[in-house]
Amino acid sequence: MTNAGKSAYVPHYHRRFRWKWGEFGRVCALVFYVLVVIAPIYWMFITSVKNYGEIANVNKITYWPEVFTWANYGELFDAISFASYLKNSLMYALVTAFSVVIITMLSGYGMSRYNFKFKGVMMGIWMVAQMIPGILCTIPMYVIYSNLGLINTRTGLFFMFITGQIPFCTITMRAFFDRIPVSLEEAAFVDGCNRVQAIFKIVLPVLLPGMSAVFVFAFTAVWNDLMTCVIYTSKSRLWTINVVLKSMIGRVSVEWGLLMAGGIIALLPTIVVFAFVQRYVVDGLTAGAVKE
Repeated sequence: MTNAGKSAYVPHYHRRFRWKWGEFGRVCALVFYVLVVIAPIYWMFITSVKNYGEIANVNKITYWPEVFTWANYGELFDAISFASYLKNSLMYALVTAFSVVIITMLSGYGMSRYNFKFKGVMMGIWMVAQMIPGILCTIPMYVIYSNLGLINTRTGLFFMFITGQIPFCTITMRAFFDRIPVSLEEAAFVDGCNRVQAIFKIVLPVLLPGMSAVFVFAFTAVWNDLMTCVIYTSKSRLWTINVVLKSMIGRVSVEWGLLMAGGIIALLPTIVVFAFVQRYVVDGLTAGAVKE
């Protein structure tokens, strides 16, 4: 027993030493992860503020511009009218995100609070639909949109963006509703509220983190979308910034300065959105992870 007791005992300084090495390893892993994430953004930025000669000089790679210039950003907005495409992207993303939040708030509430025939089948179909690559539906969807006259229209793009986000966001919103006790609504009914008043006065304030998470998901999905506008539009006035950035990659040359400047600008809206709703998103994703 004495030997067993000695073998089980670990001196305090040994435990402290191991704890410091473990903490050091975690810090190193986090630093490495940050560098992997930041390095491409840093390289995009310094490329966007270089002149064409410095970018094209493959014999001399510079890690900071020798001549710092904003000419690429100026040309992006003056010669290419990047602002109009930026407006299109913001409009598509914001309208889709708000519409999806409203629609899935209603559908998620119905799927959570009501029992009806084929409810499980409907949820199963939505889950299976998430496993099917969207590109497989391109030809039939294009034929349908063409017959409905929705090709090269903003209405067609909005319809495609919104309907594409509803199934997954409904499943997500249902998980948030499942976390909210029904007793809260029942207490509101006792106090004289009808169902609509109970939803807007009691449920929605509690649901704010979930709504924020769905909003961010829908916004980023549409903001990063490229194929929808490439396939269903041929008019440049309907293009998003992703299509414009793609057009800068030619067969024989690439406008690296303009491309990197556009990429930096394309990062800003998502950073702003996450900065404002980050706390709600984290709370919402955590709340929707477990059902009580």
